[in-house]
Amino acid sequence: GLCKAGFNGDTVLTARNEKLGQEAVAGLQSEGCKNVIFYELDICDQGSSLKLKKFLEEKYSGLDVLINNTGIAFKHSATEPFGEQAEVTMRTNFWGTLWVCHALLPILRHNARVVNVSSFVSKKSPDQCSPELQAKCICQRRLCLLMGEFVQAAQAGAHTAQGLPNTAYGTTKIGVTVLSRIQARVLTETRPGDGILLNACCPGWVRTDMAGPNATKSPEEGAETPVYLAMLPEGAKEPHGQLVWDKTVQEWKREEHQFIPSEKNVMITSGSD
Repeated sequence: GLCKAGFNGDTVLTARNEKLGQEAVAGLQSEGCKNVIFYELDICDQGSSLKLKKFLEEKYSGLDVLINNTGIAFKHSATEPFGEQAEVTMRTNFWGTLWVCHALLPILRHNARVVNVSSFVSKKSPDQCSPELQAKCICQRRLCLLMGEFVQAAQAGAHTAQGLPNTAYGTTKIGVTVLSRIQARVLTETRPGDGILLNACCPGWVRTDMAGPNATKSPEEGAETPVYLAMLPEGAKEPHGQLVWDKTVQEWKREEHQFIPSEKNVMITSGSD
């Protein structure tokens, strides 16, 4: 999608499986997308994200577009205990996204674009939260603590009793959407005038290995909104800090809340959840 939209530069495609990543690059190059290269990345390993940062700094001296597209979801038929599902899903979808952002947001260039791929369930899942939880103001530190508390409660079988959602995937995507709002506000405050735009998006129900063959959108159709956000023109002021679906800003569940940015960057170690 970036290639067809006229992105002027190299696109670094990452995967934790080098063989699959190289095959994807070869397929794209055969379709005419010549400026695509592969770099091995496991977002569940903070050291891997830092290696990617070093590579990008040395080869390109910065970054223009970051699309955080990695995500997993257990099938309804999964036999793993819910606590295990919560830990694995949270580590990939939320912590992994956070760790990549912690590594790469500092090297964003002027007018950079960041797209965190979330889900429409991040709008619906808060309905399962207690009113007390829905009413909380959130900063990055508190959000990280809440995501960790969800995993601990899920492992103890006490998450619903504590007013937390009964969905591992949905909770992680609440985290990604709220994190995006916080990150956008931090960028506005710490890098005013740089023109950086950061948003979360829902690609829709897409026919991938995760969503299955009955999903309504092709991968190409699912890429439309992320590519739209990645290619927002220079000088654009919005959307920023929003959840976007089918290129349309979605009203957040608790729009009246103040999502308070943390005073400093937070580094979460692998044992924190």
